[in-house]
Amino acid sequence: MGAMSDDARLVLDSPNMKTLKDLFLTELADMHDAEHRILKALPEMARLVTNDALTRVILSYLKETEGHVTRLEQVFLCFDQKPLGRTCKGVAGLLDEAEEIASTFKGSPTINSAIIASARKIGHYQMAAYGCLHEWALQLGGKTAAGLLRMNLDEGLIACDLFAQLAHPASVPASRKSERSEGAFQTKTG
Repeated sequence: MGAMSDDARLVLDSPNMKTLKDLFLTELADMHDAEHRILKALPEMARLVTNDALTRVILSYLKETEGHVTRLEQVFLCFDQKPLGRTCKGVAGLLDEAEEIASTFKGSPTINSAIIASARKIGHYQMAAYGCLHEWALQLGGKTAAGLLRMNLDEGLIACDLFAQLAHPASVPASRKSERSEGAFQTKTG
């Protein structure tokens, strides 16, 4: 390999050079905003669905999301920082889409499927973000922060699995929901 060009040296020596810690804190602030937005949206999602098991999963995830916010604030403290004011455009967009879909399918037997689809999209966004944040925290030497972020990631994985399990019976009309909702968490055996 050749010697580093003068332009490359200028970039590396620049006081404006952004670091992994800068990226980590920016994305951490993004998720802090995302979790607050999700906290506001989940009660409405729970109100709209017609499946008891789905309602329980959404309300359970609401409590977990409160824990996500608390842990994110603890992660900021691990790095001697306060949450930055940042808008998570990704989750804001997903929530706008969820609201539009819910409005379109409100009162329809497919409202449950529409809410599940929205929740799963948001969950996958969270998993991607928490996976990166966890790895970056480790690279930055923040083992405590990485552990907290891993807890958020693990809870998100479980919630996504629960939503996936409910995806099939979720389109059952409200009049039949009690017939199917009890078995929504059972696994099929041979």
